[in-house]
Amino acid sequence: MNNQYRNKNICVVGLGKTGLSCVDFLTAQQAHVRVIDTRPAPPGAEQLDSAIALHCGGLNQQWLLESDMIVISPGLAVKTPEIQTALQAGVEVVGDIELFCRAADKPIVAITGSNGKSTVTTLVAEMAKAAGIRVGMGGNIGIPALSLLQQDYQLYVLELSSFQLETTYSLHAAAATVLNVTEDHMNRYTDLQDYRRAKLTIYAHCQTAVVNGDDPLTREDNGQTAQKQVSFAEQNADYWLKSENGKQYLMAHDEMILPCDEVRLTGRHNLMNALAAAALAQAVGIDLHAIRTALRSFGGLDHRFQLAHLAQGVRWINDSKATNVGSTVAALTGLQVAGNLYLLLGGDGKGADFSPLATLLNKPHIYCYCFGRDGAQLAELSAQSRLFDTMQQAIESLRPALKAGDMVLLSPACASLDQFASFEQRGAEFTRLAKLS
Repeated sequence: MNNQYRNKNICVVGLGKTGLSCVDFLTAQQAHVRVIDTRPAPPGAEQLDSAIALHCGGLNQQWLLESDMIVISPGLAVKTPEIQTALQAGVEVVGDIELFCRAADKPIVAITGSNGKSTVTTLVAEMAKAAGIRVGMGGNIGIPALSLLQQDYQLYVLELSSFQLETTYSLHAAAATVLNVTEDHMNRYTDLQDYRRAKLTIYAHCQTAVVNGDDPLTREDNGQTAQKQVSFAEQNADYWLKSENGKQYLMAHDEMILPCDEVRLTGRHNLMNALAAAALAQAVGIDLHAIRTALRSFGGLDHRFQLAHLAQGVRWINDSKATNVGSTVAALTGLQVAGNLYLLLGGDGKGADFSPLATLLNKPHIYCYCFGRDGAQLAELSAQSRLFDTMQQAIESLRPALKAGDMVLLSPACASLDQFASFEQRGAEFTRLAKLS
């Protein structure tokens, strides 16, 4: 690793796990590091070396202007005035993924999208493990990317958010995908196209771009910067779903990967995730045997369309990770329920347009139980809606009506931070309440 940061004045903005990984990486490179966090008591402050200067509770413009480089947390927009002032003064502004890409010397599979990226990232890593490849998985999921450099990996699989991609310039992925583009983070982006542009930078300089044939927004507009492009979709794609004699099969070109009933993940959206993962895996030389092994064994991630409880014939499904409209649309599309569906919706919508849900919700067997900051807005989408302050109140209200064949689905279409510390805490509370039945 060349020592390009030695004696440079570098300001890390934002602490937490990712910020600490940046500090560790840069101090090992003998950079002069300072840390800023806008929070009065940032997480990870107690783990910071006491020799490193820390400014809390706001941005320190002087420190920013005295820096050779600013490493910015994905949680802080580059459009922030103090960061813009530093940029105009000629200070370089990057994110932790940019530092990682400059240092990594093994192939990278890069995955973004509004929905499904954690599932696909984990699935590709499982496929690599099944092939006997030493694989490091991280980025926007689990381990900060820079921490992966401490191990001897043969392949990196990174989940990348649009926020991380905004400050990444040196990514040359072996394979990259934008799984889908639906409205999210509209409180940070000007419009859907602005958000989409951030996502599409993942394809720059990549060897194989994996695009969603059913979502034109995942394809680049002006010429492909990737060397090669493959597609996944239900039909008319390189990776597709074949229907024959009442059965469905995952296909790679003309070759069958697996019958869909052997895939452990459930739901149509997860079959699309499986196709995307298979395309990415084959692009980096992972064989079909390993791909099949992972698809048969990987049962999904916590809080992502996960069976939380089954009692008296009622399925309680925890999809708390559905923090935007597109994710809830994906959960509802093609969903089979023998009885009634009791759908829990609500939280902080982040300025999103909820109207794409309306046609999916207005069905005789779907009852919406809405709560939280944007619950009233969601309740307006369906005549069969009820409004509550909290998720607990909603569940207590629907519980007496449940009968065998029904499903209670928490797929809120909103972030959780109006009433919970995280989507994980919201999912855990849903699971606790489910088990009271």
